[in-house]
Amino acid sequence: MSEIAQAAFVVPAPEVVSLPVAGRATRFPVRRIYCVGRNYLAHIREMKEAEDERDPPFFFQKPRDSIVPDGATVPYPADTTDFQYEIELVAAIGKGGVNLSVAEARDHIFGYAVGIDLTRRDRQRDCRDKRLPWEAGKAFDLSAPCGEVHPASVIGHPDRGAITLAVNGTLTQKGDLGEMIWNVPEIVANLSRSYRLEPGDLIMTGTPAGVGPVEPGDVIVGQIEGVGALTLTIAEAGA
Repeated sequence: MSEIAQAAFVVPAPEVVSLPVAGRATRFPVRRIYCVGRNYLAHIREMKEAEDERDPPFFFQKPRDSIVPDGATVPYPADTTDFQYEIELVAAIGKGGVNLSVAEARDHIFGYAVGIDLTRRDRQRDCRDKRLPWEAGKAFDLSAPCGEVHPASVIGHPDRGAITLAVNGTLTQKGDLGEMIWNVPEIVANLSRSYRLEPGDLIMTGTPAGVGPVEPGDVIVGQIEGVGALTLTIAEAGA
């Protein structure tokens, strides 16, 4: 590359991705998005994915610019014919740490939000069958809708309560946070053994049974008791 071409080539700074914080003018800047696989027994059974239903939690990531705000329209993604939803409680980390105990983990959580893990299920199955990482099925553009963050200082640390999702007004997912195999402090502690957690990290904590496909024109509403709601509309591909 010539010196002139090199001088003209400027890499722009990445855009700051953030979420609104309920009741505050400040926002929550997002650093990383971690996701927990297989954390509700009924979902494990419906997906037929695990022999040991108390396997240690495992994690994958989504890019932070895959965040989608409440009320957004999400186009049907490329490279799939089986686009599915998974309602999840999201824990927002407010204090960094590594090798945390379960007792310490709760104090590192700033707040909670409603999230939906959008999934290209056919691509995820392809990866699973070939023993490949799940990125093709999980870590694509606009795959991490998330609502506003509710500070734990206001709502506490929810460990019970209904978690539901409806498509076009029909209830499809219904569970309770108390049905998690690994609760949120256990998840945070386990994750901190592999990664240094930092302020701005989000952890999506798994989904109950009832996942399924959506099509353009569908309206999705996810709700978690004591936390809030999240609404999306699915548009045509490329919209």
